[in-house]
Amino acid sequence: MVPRLYPNWCAPVSLCILVLSVSMWGPTLAGRSCSDTRQVYAEKGYSLNTAPMTQISGEHLRLCPQDYTCCSSLMEETLARQSESDFLFAIEDNSQFLVTTLTQRHHKFDEFFRELIDLAENSMNQMFTKTYGRLYTQNALVFQDLFTELRQYYTGGSVSLAEVLSEFWSRLVERVFSLVNPQYQFSEEYLECVSKHAEQLQPFGDLPRKLRIQVSRAFIAARALVQGLATGRDIVSKAIKLSAGTECVQALMRQWYCPLCRGIPTIKPCYSLCLNVMKGCLANQADLDSEWNNFIDSLIMVAEKLEGPFNIELAADSIAVKVSEGIMHMQENSVTTSTKVFQGCGSPKPAPGRSKRSTRDHRDRDRDRDKTSRRPFRNYSPEEKPTTAAGTNLDRLVSELKERLRPMRGFWVSLPKNICNDAKMAADVTNEDRCWNGQTRGRYLPDVTGDGLVNQINNPEVEVDVARPDIRTRQLIMELRVATNRLKHAQAGQDADFIDSEGEESSGSGGGMGNERFSDDWPGHGSYYPPHNKPSRNSPGPNKPPRTRDRTGTKWNRSGRTKSVACPQVTLASLFLTVTLTLCLAFLGTVATIA
Repeated sequence: MVPRLYPNWCAPVSLCILVLSVSMWGPTLAGRSCSDTRQVYAEKGYSLNTAPMTQISGEHLRLCPQDYTCCSSLMEETLARQSESDFLFAIEDNSQFLVTTLTQRHHKFDEFFRELIDLAENSMNQMFTKTYGRLYTQNALVFQDLFTELRQYYTGGSVSLAEVLSEFWSRLVERVFSLVNPQYQFSEEYLECVSKHAEQLQPFGDLPRKLRIQVSRAFIAARALVQGLATGRDIVSKAIKLSAGTECVQALMRQWYCPLCRGIPTIKPCYSLCLNVMKGCLANQADLDSEWNNFIDSLIMVAEKLEGPFNIELAADSIAVKVSEGIMHMQENSVTTSTKVFQGCGSPKPAPGRSKRSTRDHRDRDRDRDKTSRRPFRNYSPEEKPTTAAGTNLDRLVSELKERLRPMRGFWVSLPKNICNDAKMAADVTNEDRCWNGQTRGRYLPDVTGDGLVNQINNPEVEVDVARPDIRTRQLIMELRVATNRLKHAQAGQDADFIDSEGEESSGSGGGMGNERFSDDWPGHGSYYPPHNKPSRNSPGPNKPPRTRDRTGTKWNRSGRTKSVACPQVTLASLFLTVTLTLCLAFLGTVATIA
């Protein structure tokens, strides 16, 4: 009886189990609706032809979990490409403020500096025309050439500021020397002798050195800052133009679009999952951070130098002032300077038709002009003082720049966090239990990896070859180092392009401004050693065309003068004869007194 009763007792139990199973798993087995997935997929602009109406087996999936899915193979491939596009857009969007800020600041400073140079030239032209009249306008080319060279340097030309200013003063001393000695005519060779020994004569006093220090420091810093801003902009633009590797794309797909394939498109990836994916995908960019921070710090320090001791507004303003003071210094000491020149370069020929009276009258006029011209150059009136350029002032520009640069520090290390902080990219950090953990809804358990390439060796989401650094990123790191090096030299008043030739002079006052080699043994007291690194004026460098002298029609231009007067050399024999005659005369005077 038992064997016959057992099946009768089991049948109702089996039926109950079957009913319960159908009631619990029936919806899954029958296929859940994919309407939400299809809606999101269509909103992204994709065709629904390959999108299932209900969930299907996920055995065909290569990236997402192979459970029941709303994605076909084509959909998975399409969404993988979409995840890469979203990733690149997020990088560009987060770095946009860097590109925009550096571009706008570069434009602002460049416009300001260019206008400042123009204002300085116009100011000098107006004041010198008012003070010197035709004597200036007929020789304005000397001053125009100075500002042309300054502009060429600022715009990146291979120009040495020390040589530019030295050449300017050499040309100026020839013009002024002719002006204060109108009773003589000078050949070109004679004036060449004058300019050659200008550094020993110091006809303009210490003003050339002071102007060189002030102008060089300011222009070096200004050029370095503008070039640095442009370099930073270009480096950011290159760094964000990257292509995501295969491992990165797969990880992006798993975190962003596998929930869509599962049929739960509203769920976001866990915050820690997002960080690991981003740190793996941006491992090489994070290695830029250290050099990037040094670069930003150097930009800020150069900007502060321009605001303080290397103020280019004051430097541009001082050009006309110091040149005028130099001219007045030479006029006031013209007798002493001329005497030394006549001793060293020989006695020039008298100018034809010049009388002692006319010479004396000319000196009286010079003295009167000196008295009237002294004031406009030493004290600017408000209308004469160069105005602020580009509708702003340097203090405001520097303040705004520092305010925008400081948040840029740490950008590359912070980029993964900035992307994951976006509510569209990841769940909030507080929502740890109801986020997508890469497989299903739930807490993400792995730890977050460190920053940079080396720390990705244990990244659980992205497989990164830490032994193969990205060559392009290493190149950007080198570009940052070079740019930072230029900025650091500029902070010391040194031009990195001329550091080899001028570095020996930099120890005195910074920026190739110290250790001047002035010789006080000329004329008649020893050999003359020309300043080192100063090229001969008759042999221009390969990158600099020879400068032709303008010798037409004014007292400063020396037109129509002969070239017969040479510059004699002071020999040991002549020195011995002079000393001997002096001693003899002293001896005869003593004998006559005793007699």
